[in-house]
Amino acid sequence: MQTVLVTGGCGLIGQHICSGLLKKGYAVIAADREEHDYNTGKLNYTFVQCDPADKNKYGEIFEQNKIDVLIHAACTVDNDLGPIVTDKEISESKQCDKFIYRYAMTENVEKVILLSTDQVYEFPKTREPIREDNDLKPSTNYANLKLASEKALFGEMQHHKSVMCCIVRFSPVYTLNFTDNLIAKITDPKDGTKFVYGKGQYGFQMCCVHNLVDFILCFVKNADDMKYAGVYNVSDKLLTTAADIISFMREHHSLGTVIQKSPGGALSKIKGIFGGGGKDEKTNYRYLDISKLENNNMLDNTKAAKLTSFRWDIHNTK
Repeated sequence: MQTVLVTGGCGLIGQHICSGLLKKGYAVIAADREEHDYNTGKLNYTFVQCDPADKNKYGEIFEQNKIDVLIHAACTVDNDLGPIVTDKEISESKQCDKFIYRYAMTENVEKVILLSTDQVYEFPKTREPIREDNDLKPSTNYANLKLASEKALFGEMQHHKSVMCCIVRFSPVYTLNFTDNLIAKITDPKDGTKFVYGKGQYGFQMCCVHNLVDFILCFVKNADDMKYAGVYNVSDKLLTTAADIISFMREHHSLGTVIQKSPGGALSKIKGIFGGGGKDEKTNYRYLDISKLENNNMLDNTKAAKLTSFRWDIHNTK
């Protein structure tokens, strides 16, 4: 039985990753600040309490266990961090990356999977799909944090080329009950009111947590050759429209008044109406950038789709 260490294993994303691994017959060690009861008591599940920057505690985990796979989900928004990413959290993430990769490489871990974000990409000027080799230009604290984590992993890989490393760049996540990222897409960042432009047929690239978990499980089980190492875009197959979000929230949750905004002419005319260009717009993971609504950019997840099918979306999420 292989053993998988999941850092940030008790957060929203981490707990679902751990649950999926347990169902597939792996022994799982979840390391996090606080325990969550989602997987407590399950066979072959162990929780270790530690902060991301606790080098000694992680050292003990690697010394006392034969770790076959590392899934690095610590310091991930919607897992360990809030929507506003602070300078302190960026510093803590860098500390964690520095030693967690070194432990993994020197202890002969077979695979390392890093959870990153699609925010690292430079926003394209056209509607062309965003591919793994697109230019990188982080514009938020979280994107800077994750790009630094990617670079740290790449730097360590140069000295341990036999370790299969995978970087997963995924879109904002949601589940049936976790809707914060969905709601952010129909929220005016200036005053917090809910709004829709026209009939709401413009879309956002989102990622159901279960699509992310399915990909990770498939990579852990089926990536058996170094040709699988590299960067993967992971997201839902199709864009999630503002109209989808409103219908979903009204069916499954409560949703107050939604204002319909219908300015004359192109959508571009409402650019600049929202927000004031404050710092939170750059540090807030869920900030809605109105200027991006017209592009409807999608992640090209063709590469990831060779390992798994993205079967979940806002209409069938659980």
